[in-house]
Amino acid sequence: MEIINISKKDEVYIKIDSEASTAQEICDHFTFMVPGYTYMPAYRNRVWDGKIRLFNVHNRLLYGGLLEHLCKFLYTRNFKVKFESDFKHENVELTEEYIKSLRLPVQPRDYQLLAINHALTNHRALLLSPTASGKSLIIYILVRYLKLKTLILVPTISLVSQMYNDFREYGWDVANNCHTVIAGRDKGSKLPVIISTWQSIYKMNQKYFEQYELVIGDEAHGFKSKSLTSIMTKCVNAKYRIGTTGTLDGTQTHKLVLEGLFGKVFKVTSTKKLIDSKHLSPFTIKAILLRHPDSICHDLRKISYQEELEYLITSEARNNFIKNLVLDLKTNTLLLFRFVEKHGQLLYDMIKGESNDRKIFFVYGGVDSDTRERIRHIVESESNAIIVASYGVFSVGINIRNLHNIIFASPSKSRIRNLQSIGRGLRKSKNKDIATLYDIADDLSYGSHHNYTLDHFEERLKIYKEENFSMAKYKVQLKT
Repeated sequence: MEIINISKKDEVYIKIDSEASTAQEICDHFTFMVPGYTYMPAYRNRVWDGKIRLFNVHNRLLYGGLLEHLCKFLYTRNFKVKFESDFKHENVELTEEYIKSLRLPVQPRDYQLLAINHALTNHRALLLSPTASGKSLIIYILVRYLKLKTLILVPTISLVSQMYNDFREYGWDVANNCHTVIAGRDKGSKLPVIISTWQSIYKMNQKYFEQYELVIGDEAHGFKSKSLTSIMTKCVNAKYRIGTTGTLDGTQTHKLVLEGLFGKVFKVTSTKKLIDSKHLSPFTIKAILLRHPDSICHDLRKISYQEELEYLITSEARNNFIKNLVLDLKTNTLLLFRFVEKHGQLLYDMIKGESNDRKIFFVYGGVDSDTRERIRHIVESESNAIIVASYGVFSVGINIRNLHNIIFASPSKSRIRNLQSIGRGLRKSKNKDIATLYDIADDLSYGSHHNYTLDHFEERLKIYKEENFSMAKYKVQLKT
């Protein structure tokens, strides 16, 4: 019987010593087709086969977070495994006395403490916890308990400030403990905690990252990108590696890449549980299917996906429907779009032209973070404001408690984008009885032909069903 020797190269990789044939088996097991590879230039130009290989058959290295997956694979094939390094973890459970010593303004919830204990025990974890579940408190307690040189990575500048302010609200002397890295600021500091966007530091050399013993990736689903992966692989001394995210995209490839970098997925809680326990606002979905005239459906039955999108965002009847829906909703409303100039600007102008005295804001990538924060504060004190915003800006990291309605104006099948966008409306507010999502979809089918975005709508309905959201479907006939 072949003996497979597994050792720790560093805190990033494990090394696997085996026969060449076994190494190839391991490589095949950890090889996946990348979703959508057929559309990628590298594949079309025949310089890439569309596969991602998580195990390097030449140097025999595998991400450390995949150790459990590796062992399961080897044991099912009756290999004997010998560990050349210490992979044992301690069993950690925070005491009530320790929690009290932090003097927090809020009492951590049971699921938060379970997540913290899991992360501390395993040293690695990919914490799957939805929007408004209190991920910043989980991160804060981990940082305070471990007392290590820490790097916290977030995707946007606004989230750098938000994390810093959250830590201050939890009662920490952030001025003497936390250094924030944004454009133009020094990337190094003697303070124990660095909070940074990945864009600010990903070009730093290996030595810079070797100082960190704890690395935390907030919104960790984005770490499949090369820049973020490179950061994680440079943190060779980070014994503790924690990722937090509200959702994954549902693909095995995405999940295993992130588990390799951080550790195995640990589901902290769910949106449904948070709603049922009254930690989040009651929530319902109104899925509105717009049926376009048969004559138009006939003419559009052979168009491409991009041509379909072009038609939808320029459809006068469709945009009028969205405008009227926004104006009919007499509470704070967030309207989300994909294309700034072609759609967002158009909708904003249409709504503003008929909004009378209502406050209306237009938010996209070109609006600076200070302005976005000012808008957020204004809306928190309003009861009838309108925000017309791009998905990229307002689907992640912007928390408005006093938000009643969300409208999806642009079709998408992205699980991550949809669930994160929904999260914008789930925070509780004394002025909110229920949050409502209006998901606008389009039926351009003709005969046996199904249009692209109608199929995407069906995918979103599956997601809503999986999440156990309350939902009702409506059909509306558009008129030219």
